Amino acid sequence: MPPLMLTSIPAILAVAATIPQTAAQEANAPSGQGDVVTVDADGHSRYTVAVRIGESGPLRFLIDTGAERTVVSRSVADRLNLVPAGRATLVGIAGSIGVDLVEIDEVVLGRRSFYGLTAPVLERYDIGADGIIGIDGLQDQRVLLDFGKGTMEVNDARSLGGDRGYEIIVRARRRSGQLIMTNALVDGIKTAVVIDTGAQFSIGNRALQRALAKRRQPERTSLSSVTGQSIPADLLMAREVEIGDLHMANTWLAFADAPPFKSLDLDKQPALLMGMNELRAFSRVAIDFDTRKVMFDLPARQPG
Repeated sequence: MPPLMLTSIPAILAVAATIPQTAAQEANAPSGQGDVVTVDADGHSRYTVAVRIGESGPLRFLIDTGAERTVVSRSVADRLNLVPAGRATLVGIAGSIGVDLVEIDEVVLGRRSFYGLTAPVLERYDIGADGIIGIDGLQDQRVLLDFGKGTMEVNDARSLGGDRGYEIIVRARRRSGQLIMTNALVDGIKTAVVIDTGAQFSIGNRALQRALAKRRQPERTSLSSVTGQSIPADLLMAREVEIGDLHMANTWLAFADAPPFKSLDLDKQPALLMGMNELRAFSRVAIDFDTRKVMFDLPARQPG
């Protein structure tokens, strides 16, 4: 079996500079029709949702657009007596690790079900949740993050209102199931961007760091992965990150020799895994795996 990719990180550790954090938003009860799932922010400003495995639950899972596979914690796998399915190599942000696999007959999210998943097993302490919904459960679907309402929806594009109301629509390329945007700019440097809803902060590759480091010196830090591994990293502030008409100022980015960049063939060109802190700069973000589009609503302009 080829290596499985999982890019989520629960935290940036040993940070040598102060990183501003966005306060967690309160989850509101879903009010409309459709597959609206109330979300909670975990201790790292990531969203978790209630799911069921068969008839068991609710369980708290991350929805992670940066993870190739759905993951379950060992405590849940043991408690539900999930059937073993061998071993595999999991590629995380801090390296590769051998993991056990289990069969999951059904995962229920809202009114949607995903069937016949083979899931890697990780420790709950490292995940920070009971499991992770990866892109193997999100293909042909749209994931809609509404930061104003504190809700997350998973459904087809038509059921989620189509493309109406989005101020920025970016067409993306698909690679290994991931959607990659290629027209973003980081301090004027053309950068490929992958939306990673399972990461708190954004992580750049070394090619992007080399382009930025000519202008400033980095601070030292380290990254801790959901696999339980850590990797050294550097910390730099980008003066401006641009996606379409949105300009995000003074954004902290961590840089590391992270294996997922090579897995996505993004290790030679400037690239960025964009985490939740930066996504919160928008009112809504929709990641559409079916039509290969990523859509953004700009925040309401304050009267000046």
